[in-house]
Amino acid sequence: MTKTITGFSKLSKEEKIDWLVKTFFTDTESAKSTLKQYSNSDKKLQELHDDFIENTISNYYLPYGVAPNFVINGKEYVVPMVTEESSVVAAASLVAKFWSTRGGFKAEVISTKKIGQVHFMFDGDFEDLEDYFDTSKKRLFEVTEVITKNMRKRGGGILDIELRNKTSELKNYYQLHVTFDTQDSMGANFINSCLESIANEFRNDKIQVVMSILSNYVPECLVRAEVSCKVEELYIENPEMHAQKFIQAVQIANVEPHRAVTHNKGIMNGIDAVVLATGNDFRAVESGAHAYASRSGVYRSLTNCEIKDGVFKFWIEIPLALGTVGGLTALHPLAKLSLQLLQNPSAKELMMIVAVAGLAQNFAALRALTTTGIQHGHMKMHLSNIIKQLGASESETVYLMNHFTDKQVSHSAVVEEFEKLRK
Repeated sequence: MTKTITGFSKLSKEEKIDWLVKTFFTDTESAKSTLKQYSNSDKKLQELHDDFIENTISNYYLPYGVAPNFVINGKEYVVPMVTEESSVVAAASLVAKFWSTRGGFKAEVISTKKIGQVHFMFDGDFEDLEDYFDTSKKRLFEVTEVITKNMRKRGGGILDIELRNKTSELKNYYQLHVTFDTQDSMGANFINSCLESIANEFRNDKIQVVMSILSNYVPECLVRAEVSCKVEELYIENPEMHAQKFIQAVQIANVEPHRAVTHNKGIMNGIDAVVLATGNDFRAVESGAHAYASRSGVYRSLTNCEIKDGVFKFWIEIPLALGTVGGLTALHPLAKLSLQLLQNPSAKELMMIVAVAGLAQNFAALRALTTTGIQHGHMKMHLSNIIKQLGASESETVYLMNHFTDKQVSHSAVVEEFEKLRK
């Protein structure tokens, strides 16, 4: 049977599933059963999910968990997290409890500017282009007034429009660099609509507009989160030695990109989990964060650490473009529930919560790495997954969990012990 098809998008969901299972699976009933199993029995809810994307044939579930005991700027939170990775929620919960008795997390939003650009080509005298821009600038604001009206009522809108000469990097390349404040909205559609209106007004016979699009690099939409305590409050044994190792681990991530990538990935374990839970765009957040980590020309740690006058301080500064209104936050029932769980935060408050989640995750990883090692805790969490894959009974599960309490966990070791048990 051919694996190409014309008009697939016009088929009903049932017809799509029938074609897929007949074309790609030998056990068609099992494949169809799995797809149906993950469809929601609530017809209205499933129709809502079907409309999120094109060619929906089922749902793909990820665990939805919560990390309690976060104290941020004196306010208590239970933080929702969506992730498939073992130990992320457990680590966040442990760190939240740890810092809740040491003053909690402090966080502040430094700035909230977002960026959009009209990219265009101009083969002419730059002074002529500057004159044209200066005479057009007022009009460029005016043509977006219909789009920005409601945003301006809420205190946002277009902050500025700049002409930037990029011809030293690419022949004839210029851009209109536009800064926005989108208040509690992530603002992607708002920004792109404004940019397209600006581009249509600005273009002429000599200006060739290439594209108009927002940027996910938002170095001026910045949030800072930190924790601090006396060095002796950090560890039960040898606090000074462990604190120094902790700092050295951060310093290594600041000078060694191979380590920095994994270091920052651990930060994003916490950040992405909360971004997903609240219906925000984790891909935009990821790309913006990693670009920010590279802003010096070398990929570095997103966190920093110091000991000064006997006080340990650990902090993160990271760009986060988030929203609490519009988009998926207004549609997905669990995204709405997550925001209610977080006590209906503003976009600024959500920025602080998400930054704290990343800092907590990094603290947990670095503390483990510089003491017992990362695998000790991670593999213990992973043990239950291995046991489930093996199809162990309840009594076998209890035995295996107890057996590996004080032993090194690996997939092969668990399989070997399971096979011995079955014999």
